[in-house]
Amino acid sequence: MAAKPKFAHVVYQTGQPSAMRDWYCSVLGAHVVYENDALTFITFDEEHHRIALLHLPVAYERKLPTTAAMHHTAYTFAHLDDLLERYERLRDEGIRPAVCIAHGVTSSMYYRDPDGNFVELQIDAFADPAAATAYMRGAEYGADAVGPAFDPEAMLRLRRSGASAEQLSTRAWCVDAGLPDPLAVLTGAA
Repeated sequence: MAAKPKFAHVVYQTGQPSAMRDWYCSVLGAHVVYENDALTFITFDEEHHRIALLHLPVAYERKLPTTAAMHHTAYTFAHLDDLLERYERLRDEGIRPAVCIAHGVTSSMYYRDPDGNFVELQIDAFADPAAATAYMRGAEYGADAVGPAFDPEAMLRLRRSGASAEQLSTRAWCVDAGLPDPLAVLTGAA
């Protein structure tokens, strides 16, 4: 069997390194490992760096929603309560998700960093990867691979009123939320 690499880090080039550094440290609960005039290295776990910022020395053009580029990075929390706790902390700091989506396979909150990149904070709906794959091959996912948007405040209220993490990890509770089309938000069409 061939060797399997593990994901190490992502690098963003940016003209606003201080704003990006502060945003990623806040959103991911991270800290700066190293910084100079050209680079910033940030981590939130045992890896020496997970996010790197390459500081652009000249004026730059901000990425447009229609620019061909990496769309987002995703970070998984172990439990819905951990995701909701992070949501509350960020909300209280003035950082709100651009869209929240009940994908069915995950429940995801998409945030935009200062340069316009999306960061997905999520929980998995299935403990077993085979069950997640089976769901993705099923009728519900086949009919709508994106899923409906949800209101994180409604999710928080429902959880506090006794709804289980399992109930809130399905699409059923938010299908008729009347929110904007999540795909339109993610592609810049909304």
